[in-house]
Amino acid sequence: MLGEEIRGTLKEYNLQSWSKQKNINPIPVEKADGIYFWDYEGTRYSDMSSQLVNMNLGFGNQSISQAIKDQVDQFCFVGPSYGAESRAVLAKKIIDLMPDTMGKVFFTNAGAESNENAVKIARMFTGKNKIFSRYRSYHGSSFGAGNLTGEPRRYTLEPGVPGFVKFFDPYVYREAIDFESEEAASSYYLTKLEEQIQYEGPNSIAAIVMETITGSNGILIPPRGYMPGVRALCDKYGILMICDEVMTGWCRTGKMFAFEHFDIKPDIVTFAKGVTCGYVPLGGVAVSKEIAAYFDDNLLSCGLTYSGHPLSCAAGIACVNYYEEADILGNVNKVGQVLGEKLEEMKKTHACVGDVRYIGLFSAVELVKSKETKEALVPYGKDPEGIMGKIAGLLKERKFMTYTHENMILVAPPLIITKEQLEEELAKMDEVLTIVDREFL
Repeated sequence: MLGEEIRGTLKEYNLQSWSKQKNINPIPVEKADGIYFWDYEGTRYSDMSSQLVNMNLGFGNQSISQAIKDQVDQFCFVGPSYGAESRAVLAKKIIDLMPDTMGKVFFTNAGAESNENAVKIARMFTGKNKIFSRYRSYHGSSFGAGNLTGEPRRYTLEPGVPGFVKFFDPYVYREAIDFESEEAASSYYLTKLEEQIQYEGPNSIAAIVMETITGSNGILIPPRGYMPGVRALCDKYGILMICDEVMTGWCRTGKMFAFEHFDIKPDIVTFAKGVTCGYVPLGGVAVSKEIAAYFDDNLLSCGLTYSGHPLSCAAGIACVNYYEEADILGNVNKVGQVLGEKLEEMKKTHACVGDVRYIGLFSAVELVKSKETKEALVPYGKDPEGIMGKIAGLLKERKFMTYTHENMILVAPPLIITKEQLEEELAKMDEVLTIVDREFL
């Protein structure tokens, strides 16, 4: 099939996620390598969002591809109850990368399934039913993960499952209070969280689930003291702490896992995306030794046909090995510093940029109508004039491919990006922001 035939067939027979189907216009991709992909006309595009913040190692990684081929030659599939070498090796590798309190992994197919099963495990282990999560969170769109989600993508699932309770993120930029320090902000948010725990009844709360760093909803980096404070509240009230590392895990933020920035040890960690970089779907739930031991004599009522799929685990082994052997963390921290500097420059020079937030190669540019009032360029949950779509279109015209969410542009390129490649692409975004200053304010 040629490009136009692929596009037409997709539009006729395929339902595309998060889209009104009438206006979809998928780019037919013929080939891809590194941070780039090409359409059938030979046009090159730059992937500045790692697709869905999952292709951390970019396109065409031969180590991962070869591992999949080798597993195919051995066998493609055996069920979860059988012994597959790739499943065993990857589980050990993951636990070895986790804090010394972690014990075992339950493999899933993706991030949403990881979060659903983490909630089930927390409820089984604690015997409690309530689950706290934050309003600006996204944990998946299946029914359980969608109820865990706080932002507008949960609306179609309501009325939802009882027991899911929302609380506010530490979104310092948009808070009505001007805090004198990050520690003061943390104290405020932790006080409000503890108050809500008391009102909901600590004896009914199984877990607090958080994206360690809020992802698509704004790259909200916790202020100093916040994450250790949540850990302390969990310990005080016998609540499990679950860190959703689906987007932030696997070197994205400059650490193997984002919780390492905050010197905490979660009880449960969910992951997906970067564990295989999308070459084959895989997710998982890592649990503490205490939780793992509980299920020695109690039924683990979780099960998936493709849990720990041998092809996925083979890809995962190669992927995790590559992170370490190629010193991906070193590149993330080196190039991430350049990203932060360039974003700060844009914040100073563009009237439309209210705030920039970044850690490693994980960043967002928040667009406003006014720096003084902080009025968002588009209202929360709405974009009646399609402004953010137009901005994404301007970036696409320059072959800078990413996505927007609310009033934010996400910039999260593959972790293999070079300083020179990053600077070339950010110059395109700088050009688009100049147009936004002129035409959309």
